Amino acid sequence: MHPDRRRCAPAQLWAVALLCLIAGALGAPVGPAAASQPIPERGVAILLYHRFGPTVADSMTITTAVFESHLRFLRDNGYTVIPLRALVDWVRGTGPPPPPRSVAITVDDAHRTVFTDMLPLVIRYRVPVTLFVYPSAISNASYAMTWEQLRQLHQTGLFDIQSHTFWHPNFKVEKRRLTPDAYAKLVNTQLLKARAAIKQHLGVDVDMLAWPFGIHDQELIDHAVRAGYVAAFTIERGRAGRLTT
Repeated sequence: MHPDRRRCAPAQLWAVALLCLIAGALGAPVGPAAASQPIPERGVAILLYHRFGPTVADSMTITTAVFESHLRFLRDNGYTVIPLRALVDWVRGTGPPPPPRSVAITVDDAHRTVFTDMLPLVIRYRVPVTLFVYPSAISNASYAMTWEQLRQLHQTGLFDIQSHTFWHPNFKVEKRRLTPDAYAKLVNTQLLKARAAIKQHLGVDVDMLAWPFGIHDQELIDHAVRAGYVAAFTIERGRAGRLTT
């Protein structure tokens, strides 16, 4: 897994720092000394995952055993896994501050191993997860989950399904190859069509976004605000808090 952090900053669209501690990047999710600092100053670590399995198949895969060791570490060392939504509400000023030693868990892409490998552990440890999906792959790509599997995740009450755009474009590449009008149309389609598809299949009102490849700029942020998103996430190492928006 790769280190990420999710940050940006217009008045209406909050992007929250994302800390990705995966595949042995730091050895353990969060050190107790760092986590003991007050939440408003230190922020909240957001753990990002993509794929799971018995072996590390590629740079985006973490073994299922290592993932369970992360959950066990959090449980045994007094961490609270909070919904990403609770963190966003605090950053936006609409919710209370997270408790000390808080972390949030996210997953990108809706790989089928989220259903086969991650789900049993999420249920066993009763931790909330935010899953960012790009709907074009769902029930289409061989590596992705189906809409029925996503419904089962959602029905557990532990998974919040949110947007990773519609087909995970590289906005830098698209901006270079398209005219400004065509690019603006593409961006709006990616943002709006993802929300509509998730709403249609799962009944979920989507208002959070993970930028594909972490790519974002002020133009993209403005499009996301107009498309109805209240929080967006990029990939930079750090902790989420009011000072990182």
